Amino acid sequence: MLDMPQDKAGEWVGRAIERVEDAALLSGGGRYLDDLGVKPGTLHMAILRAPHAHADIVSIDPAAAKALPGVAAVLTGADVAKLTTSLVVGVKAPVECWPMAVDRVRFVGEPVALVVAEDRYVAEDALDLIEVAYEMRPAVVDPLAAMEDGAPLLHHGFPRNIASDRSFRYGDPEAEFAQAAHRIAISVRYPRNSCTPIETYGLVAEYDPHEDAYDVLANFQGPFSIHAVISRALKVPGNRLRLRTPRDSGGSFGIKQGIFPYIVLGAVAARVAGRPVKWIEDRLEHLMASVSATNRATTLTAAVTPEGRITALDWDQVEDCGAHLRAPEPATLYRMHGNLTGAYDIKNLAVRNRVVVTNKCPTGLNRGFGGPQVYLALERLMQRIAVELRLDPLEVIRRNLIPADAFPYRTASGALLDSGDYQKTLEVGLEAGRLDELLARRDKARAAGRIYGIGYAAAVEPSVSNMGYIATVLTPAERRKAGPKNGAQATATVAIDPVGSVSVHVASVPQGQGHRTVLSQVVADVLGLQPSDIRVNAEMDTAKDAWSIASGNYASRFAAAVAGAAKMAADRIAARLACVAAAQLNVPAEDVMFAGGKIAARSNPANAVPFSRVAALSHWAPAQLPEGVAPTIRETVFWTPPELAAADEGDHINSSLCHGFIFDYCGIEIDRDTGEIRIDHYVTAHDCGTILHPGMVDGQIRGGFAHALGASLLEEYAYGEDGSFLTGTFADYLVPTAMEVPEPVIVHTETPSPFTPLGAKGVGEGNCMSTPACLANAVADALGITDVRLPLVPSGVAALIHGAEPPAPAGARAKPAPAPTGKGERLMRGGGRARVGAAPEAVWAMLLDPDTLAAIIPGAHDVRKVSDTKFTADVTLGIGPVKGRYKAQVSLSDLDPPKAVTLSGKVDGNLGFGGGSGRITLAPEGGGGTELSYTYEAFVGGKVASVGGRLLDGAAKVIIGQFFAALARKASSGKGTKSGLVSRLLARLSSLLGRDAR
Repeated sequence: MLDMPQDKAGEWVGRAIERVEDAALLSGGGRYLDDLGVKPGTLHMAILRAPHAHADIVSIDPAAAKALPGVAAVLTGADVAKLTTSLVVGVKAPVECWPMAVDRVRFVGEPVALVVAEDRYVAEDALDLIEVAYEMRPAVVDPLAAMEDGAPLLHHGFPRNIASDRSFRYGDPEAEFAQAAHRIAISVRYPRNSCTPIETYGLVAEYDPHEDAYDVLANFQGPFSIHAVISRALKVPGNRLRLRTPRDSGGSFGIKQGIFPYIVLGAVAARVAGRPVKWIEDRLEHLMASVSATNRATTLTAAVTPEGRITALDWDQVEDCGAHLRAPEPATLYRMHGNLTGAYDIKNLAVRNRVVVTNKCPTGLNRGFGGPQVYLALERLMQRIAVELRLDPLEVIRRNLIPADAFPYRTASGALLDSGDYQKTLEVGLEAGRLDELLARRDKARAAGRIYGIGYAAAVEPSVSNMGYIATVLTPAERRKAGPKNGAQATATVAIDPVGSVSVHVASVPQGQGHRTVLSQVVADVLGLQPSDIRVNAEMDTAKDAWSIASGNYASRFAAAVAGAAKMAADRIAARLACVAAAQLNVPAEDVMFAGGKIAARSNPANAVPFSRVAALSHWAPAQLPEGVAPTIRETVFWTPPELAAADEGDHINSSLCHGFIFDYCGIEIDRDTGEIRIDHYVTAHDCGTILHPGMVDGQIRGGFAHALGASLLEEYAYGEDGSFLTGTFADYLVPTAMEVPEPVIVHTETPSPFTPLGAKGVGEGNCMSTPACLANAVADALGITDVRLPLVPSGVAALIHGAEPPAPAGARAKPAPAPTGKGERLMRGGGRARVGAAPEAVWAMLLDPDTLAAIIPGAHDVRKVSDTKFTADVTLGIGPVKGRYKAQVSLSDLDPPKAVTLSGKVDGNLGFGGGSGRITLAPEGGGGTELSYTYEAFVGGKVASVGGRLLDGAAKVIIGQFFAALARKASSGKGTKSGLVSRLLARLSSLLGRDAR
């Protein structure tokens, strides 16, 4: 990292002082939501979630759950709908969006019922007692397939599953493409992934029937525009919904904005139960059904000159927002609309944006918020242009960058880029990161036969979002009818108490960014105090604190907007205090300065009074204030910049107020055998305007870099073809740890923003935008390929090197009986053998006996005979952390008595579904015994599939092994001694779970 210039004496902004927050957090003194006490009598909520991706709810029977001691209430979707209205849908369409499924479920994990009980244990037990009958519908998970004729339809108000289809044209792209020397295109797919903060969702909701008002404590991060969405859903005016946030939050990165449907559920539950209700989301729920980033399919085409200059771009973007278009979606697609040309000087632009619904979890705010999806396509295109024109990729970037003397620069689609010198940042990054040495390393590695590549990426990081950008999804006529939306209001309050102490409050909920530290620096500079003299309140209470619908901690807006508003409030306090002090110092107000805890005359610093005495005067002796000076007790600033206008008639929109710049490059080496990617060297150069706290800026960069590595190399929300969610634990959804995150070289330049009070811009999301594209370009360079799919997991990269893995040789394993069609997303196959101490005829008879089946089916409560070959049973099964009750159906077919039979079964419950079949062969063995051999194929779906992952194969072996071990024990109970039986069972179990399992 480059050395930062030394600060002037007495100034705090720009110094990496010790964080105020750290002492408590590092010593276990954090005050997170689950640490806070609750009122006596508070109930606890648990949520029953759909195991199917798409199904009609035929019936729900909560009677048994309601009868369980300790249960206060059970609510279904129909109950919730009676007390609420539909959540706001992100486009104008005849579509309803409820916080709990009504009549139909559309994604695995969608709430279908809730229980409130005296504790969470009772509530979870009650969930198992709710009987839900589903009628399956076909599902669709691919956004391109969802638009095809005949695809399963999620909402009748979205024909062909398309919620929005808008086209835009800026400049004259058709003319440029017609005369272009080259037309170069690339198609990419950004995968679905999510941020996974340590602290999951949590809330405590209370209803006051006398006031018809709700009070909700939640780790909701904003934006507080959702406050109106929640109050509307609860059928109360905004002043009867109080939202409060705790002081500390265990991370968010955007995702905690998505708690709002659960706030509605918790509030309704509190109303029905008549007592406060607490809910803490577990990790399984969070991965399955909180929110995730959108997955997007993009085709991007460029008109290019022979020299590599881009004259026009044509974007075709298909955005997958999941099962419901919840507010603020489709914001992810439109947040970057003004920045679709990135860091490049491109005047002509054509865009088509389609928003699609699929049978996946609804999407929402996620770190990078639309940027990763844009820059993966744009920066991969830059690399393809270089390859196809045989140019240096770095030179293609240089030739297209916006000139340094062009700022403020208006993009083709309307963004006003406030400041920058992209060429300088690029060159500083190249020098500090020693690109020449990296190129030499690449050449040396390739000469030795190793696989090595270098990737580049340039990105503009927007911050301080314009509320009006989301309205771009509407046509100009629709916008006129809906009314104007624009701006980015920030709110801050600076207050002085009767002893002259200074407090600060802002309408921004921190999630680890260090709000308290930075705000104390900013206000201390204005008032001439120490940061330790400033107390910052990081909690939020909509009933008491100043806020607006734009409030919240999102869009990298803290340094630029929120800290700037705090400076403005402090400036106003200081201006009034200067007038008070001027009268006491007998100098003009213009001669007053604040320094060292005193207010003094600039012309004679010895002429000074303590800050606290002057600051407290408004409390103790307001009559002594100079004439015309208002009491100086509290100042609240609502700041919105004029640059953020509404979208115009031509659909131009300045999506964000300020724009940082990032230039990244890296060297990676790929293991030829395993496909594993090793990052050899990573350089990230940033211009985020004025840097307020260098240590925290670098911490934000490292955090964004770690998130980006996960999205690039490890993380993907995986869904089966039937919509089953397959990555419900950290065993399958892999997030990077400190072992996987290398230390990047961080470089800074500063071009202060002319539009923000402190000259600061955002920095926290940048690497989430640039790093995936940079690593993808490095892999493309290393392997010489065009199609690079994220995440770059070793198995996928190895397939690019060696080709797809060939099928197993014929005869390598016995072919199991086929599983039922249409379900098999998590398939397990295997087989085994066991010796049974009874003749084949006896074993055969036992397989047809319900009492025997009840004794040997793992977890069976009872077995009922439907016919000679069909049985039903209630069973309790557990896989990993998931255990639940299921309805089972067992049937025997292809009977060849007493030699062979096919045993098939299906299980269905609130935690998932499954089934399979196995061929059992009985062969006589010497001594009157039977050699039993079997092969099986089984499948699972729903929650079990999402959490099982790597556990499933082992679990299947154990469960099926238990069945045959129990059969052997039952049949052999009259044979041999007890010790001999135990020995045989241990031997057989070892065989089943070890070398004989296939």
